[in-house]
Amino acid sequence: MLGCCAAALRAQGNYEVQVYGSDLVPKGVTMVELHSNFTAQGEKNTIDGVLPTRHAEHETLEITHGFGEWFELGFYQFTSIQPGGDWMWVGTHIRPRMAVPARFGLPVGLSLSTEIGYQRPNFSADTWTWEIRPIVDKKLGGWYLCFNPTVDRSFHGPGVRGGVTFSPNVKFSYDVTKRVAAGLEYYGDYGPITGFDPLREQQQQFLPAVDVDFGDKWEFNFGVGVGVTQATDHLLIKAILGYRFDYHKGS
Repeated sequence: MLGCCAAALRAQGNYEVQVYGSDLVPKGVTMVELHSNFTAQGEKNTIDGVLPTRHAEHETLEITHGFGEWFELGFYQFTSIQPGGDWMWVGTHIRPRMAVPARFGLPVGLSLSTEIGYQRPNFSADTWTWEIRPIVDKKLGGWYLCFNPTVDRSFHGPGVRGGVTFSPNVKFSYDVTKRVAAGLEYYGDYGPITGFDPLREQQQQFLPAVDVDFGDKWEFNFGVGVGVTQATDHLLIKAILGYRFDYHKGS
């Protein structure tokens, strides 16, 4: 029973549903993104003090600034609008990321993201967590392939006893037009790397998605996620709207 509860809690994040590409925000540019995620079918009950996700709207503000061809720094503010209408602060994360510049001519894009921060206990039983996200991607003609073999570690909460967990993300898409790409995203949480959880306790979600490029400054991603295991929210609708502020060229 404890294992099932822990898996359910891990699966209820739904604040930043995104597969990371290897590119960094360019030096002197600030990217501001709004992540809007609505859980149409999710957990209906409060579990160990953690609020249910069904019909909750999660709004996350992400601000990322580029400091050079090797490094960027991101900052998140997580909020949740509950079904009753209450808008609540959830937590804050910081995300430094490094990448191998394209001028090195590697056959694939490579970067490494780390994310550490706090979430309130009524939204996550594991309040302090650390994520390490390697990123590998490749563009092949109209196709785009990306893999994030992510590992996570809890420092406060029931997940501490589970040690390091494995949460892979995968994306592939195809350029339908010069501005629109359609594809599939996958999000998983398999449990401890020393021994994965049973399938029913894992998070497994498939998310058909579309990316729209509105030009140099704007970007948009939209998708509908379907959970296929007992521990996963069963229907999630997500949208990401981003804008780049370029202080060299003016915004």
